[in-house]
Amino acid sequence: MRDLVELTGMVIKSTSVGEYDKRLVILTRERGRITAFARGAKRPGNSFMGPSRPFAFGTFKLLEGREAYNLQGAEISQYFEELVMDMEGACYGQYFLEFGDYYSRENLNGEGMLLLIYQSLRALLKPSIPNSLVQRIFELKAMVLNGEYTERPPKPVSDSANYTWEFVVASPIEKLYTFAVTDAVFEEFRQCVEINKTRYVDTTFHSLEILRTLIL
Repeated sequence: MRDLVELTGMVIKSTSVGEYDKRLVILTRERGRITAFARGAKRPGNSFMGPSRPFAFGTFKLLEGREAYNLQGAEISQYFEELVMDMEGACYGQYFLEFGDYYSRENLNGEGMLLLIYQSLRALLKPSIPNSLVQRIFELKAMVLNGEYTERPPKPVSDSANYTWEFVVASPIEKLYTFAVTDAVFEEFRQCVEINKTRYVDTTFHSLEILRTLIL
């Protein structure tokens, strides 16, 4: 008999399968990235319709199969509906999900990346911190979590930009989105994060291309 497990996570990808089902990629705290099928999720009124949407965060009840899981139930605590309704915010959020998908692995603890995505989505809802700064903080911290970073900025920068870099590298995830910087410091920080991404991140993110078109 297959085991029923409860995992805390967030849907980072949802695709249609056949006429009524969905294939979900869920980033979980306990088992990293997993694949699950939500049977009947596209049927009107089906209880899996909400939990199978990207950004859905909560507890998922899953039947463990040989190669994938089958969704049996879910208790969703956050859908990030306010973010989804904002086109720019939704694009940033989708980029974070795609970035998390790139870095996460199956059967590896996903607690750090899950928490980072969750806190970063919340930060996108704060008018006090620009979305562009949230993006760069998220990118650097994601690389830090995966051991792909330099402890100091990869090029000479001002003391303020250096402090910003070191703060993001060393701070707990819960404390990341508690500061603002001047435009000049942000530009230095942005350039350094881009250098780091060029060195370590070997992929193209579809959602980032859409975002660049949107905010230009």
